[in-house]
Amino acid sequence: MPPLIAFAGALGGLAVVRWAYRTAQRINHELEEARLARVSETARAQEIPTLRRDPRTGAYRPG
Repeated sequence: MPPLIAFAGALGGLAVVRWAYRTAQRINHELEEARLARVSETARAQEIPTLRRDPRTGAYRPG
């Protein structure tokens, strides 16, 4: 009986390690997607022209 318990424990341990590895891979993938989305969002924000005040009229215009 003890060898069967040891085998079951080893099998269960492998299952836990496999689950933890897959979970870590999934989380890292999600974090990478979020990081890339933030980088592309920053790039798009830099394309938007800033508004500057026209000294003659006092109105804000892109420039």
